Amino acid sequence: MQTYILLTKLSPELTKQMKDRSAIGGIWLEKVKEKCPEVKFITHYALLGQYDFLDIYEAPDVESAAKVSMISRANGALQAESLPAIPYKKFLELVKEI
Repeated sequence: MQTYILLTKLSPELTKQMKDRSAIGGIWLEKVKEKCPEVKFITHYALLGQYDFLDIYEAPDVESAAKVSMISRANGALQAESLPAIPYKKFLELVKEI
């Protein structure tokens, strides 16, 4: 499975509902689990910066990762980017091949 990083920026409407964040996040996670049962979440972080949340997850292919981003956008995220992540040791191995 490939590791992906999901960066999410909430819409202004969702930002106003911070006290309901736990429930809203739970609904989003249930939709992802329903539509993408093959996706495995590793960890979730709230951010103080350009994005509101960072999720690290594993997916079998880029199509599954795209669905995670699309589900986020369909449920009120202003931005949702899924980026492939390479373990640092593997990155260094690839650098040696250049």
